[in-house]
Parts: sequence; C-alpha cells; structure tokens
Amino acid sequence: VHLAAQTLVGVSYRSPLETFESNIRGTYNILEACRIHFHCVTEVVVASSDKAYGASETLPYKEDLPLIGSHPYEVSKSCADLIAKSYYCTYGLPIGIIRCCNIFGEGDLNWNRIVPGTIRSLLSKERPVLRSDGSFTRDYMYVEDAARAYMVLAENLHDDSIKGEAFNFGSGRPITVIGLVQTIQELMGCEHLEARIENTAVGEIHSQYVDSTKAKSLLSWGPQFDLGEGLKRTINWYESLFRL
Repeated sequence: VHLAAQTLVGVSYRSPLETFESNIRGTYNILEACRIHFHCVTEVVVASSDKAYGASETLPYKEDLPLIGSHPYEVSKSCADLIAKSYYCTYGLPIGIIRCCNIFGEGDLNWNRIVPGTIRSLLSKERPVLRSDGSFTRDYMYVEDAARAYMVLAENLHDDSIKGEAFNFGSGRPITVIGLVQTIQELMGCEHLEARIENTAVGEIHSQYVDSTKAKSLLSWGPQFDLGEGLKRTINWYESLFRL
C-alpha cells in the first residue's frame, strides 16, 4: 500500500521540486521495484487523490474524468496516478488506485490542516483561522472510512475486473470550509469565537468533491460515519491529547 507522499498543498506551492521528487519519483521507484520483483507482489494499492482531477466544472468528480492538475500538488498526483495506470497496462502489475477526498481524524498533528487547526484553536480559546475566504467547498471523510477503503480495495484486487481500476472514495456530502468550521464550533460549544478569515490561500482548487458510486457498486463500500460522528470522535481525541 503506497501512501508515502508530500501531502500539503501549501508546501507544494513553496517547494515544487520536493513535492515532485516525493510524489512522482517516489511512485515510480515503488512500482519499478514491484515490477522487478513481480513474483512476490500480489496486490499494489496506490494512493492518488481527488486533487489529481485538477479544477473541473464537472462536479462531482467521476473516475472517467481526465486528470488535468495545474498546480504542483495536483500535477504530482495526476502524474503518480497515470504512472500507476501505465504499470498495469504495460506490465500487468496488479494495481488499484484510490482517489480519496479530504481525510480527517485522530492522530493528525499537522496544525495547518483545517480540522486539527480549528480544534486546537478552540481548545486554546482562540479564534480559528481560515486561509481561504471560507467559500471553498470540499468533501471530508472520517479516517476509519478511508482506512476501510484501502483494505477493501486490496482485498478485491484478486478480481481481474478490479485490477488497473481507479476508485473515488468520499462522504458524498460536500461542505464549505466555513460550514465545516462552524460545525466544529457548535460541537465544541465555541460559537462565540468567530473565525478569522485571512483569504491568503494559493494554488487551491475552489470546489471539489467525488462521486463514490463505482466503489459502492463494485466494492460494496460506503461511509459508515457521517461528518458529525467523525468530528465528535476526532474532537474527543484532541481533548484527551491536550489534557496530557
């Protein structure tokens, strides 16, 4: 399961070479090793992203849309996705490609991300900070649903109809960034701490969310946690962390 990557859009904007080296070169190094040692490789799951689609007027993203990333992070995921597909088409490597929406949950200590950053601010009785203008729309999926997505794809890669395919995984309920922050505020009883909107985000797609019909149909996968339940579990974890 190839999950290694530079995962931050902001970092990719400041350091494109580091992002390309990690996300593109890292992917073909892994897949080339799998090709050479094909006799001991039974399944390969590659983590792509909904960012691989780039900006599109067609929403939600479906798997047959072209991969047309424009900014460094999107391009790195488009390239990695296409490279994975090429190793299947050319060498028959048993690859499955996962394109997840934004994932949140326990254990994420990157405070630049909207969910942990907002929770930490509210626990510190500070106003949460939005890098965008708040209107950007995303699909947010709880980490246990994402982990199950990886497992169910890996477990089904013995099926020839699944090999070489890409699958979207998402909650199916897009929400604006300000809407997400307000939901967290309500769950934590911190509605009085008004968000500070900086509107400084660069290299970000304004609206993106995926259609997971293919995963539901072929893999019998569907999210088991709605946004509220996932956020409650996540908030509880961070509250425990800050009590240590």
